Amino acid sequence: MGSLKVDLLVVGASFAGLACARAAALAGLSVMVLEKKASAGAKLHTTGIIVKDAVDSVPWLAEVPPALVRRIEGVRLYAPNMRHVDLHAPGYWFWATDAPALLDWMVGSARACGVDVRLGTLFEQALWVNGHWEVPVTQGPCITATYLVGADGPHSRVAKALGLSRNTRFLYGIEHEYQRARMAPGLLHCFIDRKLAPGYIGWALEGVGVSQIGLARRMAHNHAGALKLDPLLRKIAPVVAPGDAPPVAVRAGMIPCGGVLPVVARERALLVGDAAGMVSPVTAGGIHTALLHGQRAGEAVARFVRREAGDPATWFVRSYPGFRLKRTLRWAFDHFQSDWMFNHLLGTPQMRRVAELVYFHRKGGSSPGN
Repeated sequence: MGSLKVDLLVVGASFAGLACARAAALAGLSVMVLEKKASAGAKLHTTGIIVKDAVDSVPWLAEVPPALVRRIEGVRLYAPNMRHVDLHAPGYWFWATDAPALLDWMVGSARACGVDVRLGTLFEQALWVNGHWEVPVTQGPCITATYLVGADGPHSRVAKALGLSRNTRFLYGIEHEYQRARMAPGLLHCFIDRKLAPGYIGWALEGVGVSQIGLARRMAHNHAGALKLDPLLRKIAPVVAPGDAPPVAVRAGMIPCGGVLPVVARERALLVGDAAGMVSPVTAGGIHTALLHGQRAGEAVARFVRREAGDPATWFVRSYPGFRLKRTLRWAFDHFQSDWMFNHLLGTPQMRRVAELVYFHRKGGSSPGN
């Protein structure tokens, strides 16, 4: 059937993949995205929170329709005994998003920039032939690409096909969406409880058109096991109540928490986003790094194709975040998480400062009275 030639082939219409594809197309490359799902926003495993750092550093987000986001002004952090502290930082906020609609919007935006996004198309293998990649697909001609980027999630098929590192350390999470949950507005509610959420937290927030309540825990030996939201709902009922109606949506999935993987590139190919382990080992947040490094990857590939720079596999991937401190905090949280400690120390200035630094990054720890 012949072949279809492109400068860049991106596998995965994820936040990272679409940011990469769009940036490369804006730089003049011919770009194609393969996505196995019929819709980029279907079957998502993300809560969809975007930090202000991302809004400040990714210009594309300035174009997001206001109807797809809702501002959250602070965090209410609960100790295991349900005492809480409110955390804020000057000028800092989060976006709650309608994540499925946001990704579908991003597909449309990327297409408007010239990206050929092919939904319902499964990546199975890539062959290195005479200095380029050949990617056969079930329907249509074989795709010939100068460069290949894997942005296809924590269980990346691209990583497997190319012999790159794969995620092995995960959190497992579940989240329900409700129409009329009751909670204090404008806050991200976070619940620490070693029995219910070892290695992570429970959470609740007023999202876009729905309320989101979820729970995640550290996985042992890559086995998710059963994780139910009911024990958390019973515990937090005095402050967060979903009402009597069943959830309108349920999502569950695994979140990589081991940090960026050791081998994320080979000649004319690299991984970005969850496929590269580009998720904070502490907060499990990955949208900011996915968008930022996805965009930069697209720009780096464009420079390579235009012969202005060497293969990004040899230099660009060195800019990926090391998460050294966050890896250490993840190890400490996994091994020394203590309900007694949080019950007794949560309200102290020292613990408050640490919490604000985790949630608000450089802005943390600077609120009045700390």
